[in-house]
Amino acid sequence: MSVPAPAAPVSAPAPTGSKGSRRTGEGPLSRRNITETLLTGYVPLALTTLVVFLPLMWMVLSSFKGPGEIVTTDLDVLPDSLDFSNYQDAMTLVPFGRFFVNSVIVTLAGASIKVVLAILTAYALVFIRFPFKRVIFVAILVALMVPPQVAILPNYILVTSLGGADTYWGMILPGLGTAFGTFLLRQHFLTLPGTILESAEIDGAGHWSRLWRIVVPISVPTIATVGLVTIVTEWNEYIWPLVIVSRPEMMTLPVGLTLLRNSESDPASWGIMMAGAVLVLVPILVVFAALQRYIVAGLTQGSVTG
Repeated sequence: MSVPAPAAPVSAPAPTGSKGSRRTGEGPLSRRNITETLLTGYVPLALTTLVVFLPLMWMVLSSFKGPGEIVTTDLDVLPDSLDFSNYQDAMTLVPFGRFFVNSVIVTLAGASIKVVLAILTAYALVFIRFPFKRVIFVAILVALMVPPQVAILPNYILVTSLGGADTYWGMILPGLGTAFGTFLLRQHFLTLPGTILESAEIDGAGHWSRLWRIVVPISVPTIATVGLVTIVTEWNEYIWPLVIVSRPEMMTLPVGLTLLRNSESDPASWGIMMAGAVLVLVPILVVFAALQRYIVAGLTQGSVTG
């Protein structure tokens, strides 16, 4: 009778954090992981932040400098003193208050109409059956790829023939369609649970009630994102107001502040122009600060399902 050979002893797994695991260099605080984190994370983030932040910082600091501090061979980053005379000149040399009111009117009216139209169009593309719906959506995607400068000439001919030159509606009308807002809202509406809308339809709610009582309240982050992008676009619009407006009293801030420049070679106006640019930027920063908590939620809403 043969005796079976004894089984080979099974070695116990090496405990976590042992010398063997530390030798591999795969721990969270290993040199390899730290190097990869710095090269692929913090370094690109720092470079991107500097590219965006440094011009803004130079603009703000230059708004407090005199002509002799801006046009100089010396590298003086900080101004000698906080002189607010550039801001005073920017608001007095041109009708700054009128420019600001014009920008507010055009931005609020244009952005409001754009957001409402985007909501209605996206709802129709998702929840209403009608012919050529897919073709219309493809046309919207094509509109995203077409630069708006292409339509300046036909828009100018149309608006001026209707008497829209030097008017608020002439500045607002050509840009009322927003392909980006319609696309983003449509993609979000596709992720909404259909059972809620079906229950509302069974209870007798029509499309109008379902839109404003169900779809819009649960889509606030996405709508806020569309609103913020639209507000920034309307506020910073320069080319179309420059083309359609010729009277100074109808100019918006981006167009009107060009009057601050006496000539391209006059360095005395650079500090004043920097101050005017800061004044244009501040309202957008306030709006962004108020809506920034919705941005990430709006852009990622519906990206995780299950």
